[in-house]
Amino acid sequence: MWVMWLIIIILLTILEAITINLVSIWFIVSAIISLFLSFVVDSFYIQFMVFVGIGLILMLLTRPYLVKKLSKKKISTNLDRVLGMEGIVTEEITKLKIGEVKVDGKKWSAISNEKIKVGEEVIVEDIDGVKLIVRKGEK
Repeated sequence: MWVMWLIIIILLTILEAITINLVSIWFIVSAIISLFLSFVVDSFYIQFMVFVGIGLILMLLTRPYLVKKLSKKKISTNLDRVLGMEGIVTEEITKLKIGEVKVDGKKWSAISNEKIKVGEEVIVEDIDGVKLIVRKGEK
């Protein structure tokens, strides 16, 4: 029986290695426990129940914590930083023409669903590629 558990451990380890998410790590641990249990208990059903039970318990208790700890924190880029900022139109923007705005001391290409004249204030709502999507600022 121990050979079967060793094969399961190897297969689950390979599965875990080729996936980027935590998929089978808990069942690798429970398979190791079942491997050691197979030297003491001859019943496959008991070994299998221990394998499934411990795997599920480990997954339910540790997965939320590990996912939270291992998740990558989003790092703001220069583009993300300008969202919500105010700017000044330096080149007229229309629905059909990309204009230009100055936000945070830098000039950016900008688009809008409305006509915005040079000198008017705008607020950055979103980003489309390298163009800012802006709307007229409140006065």
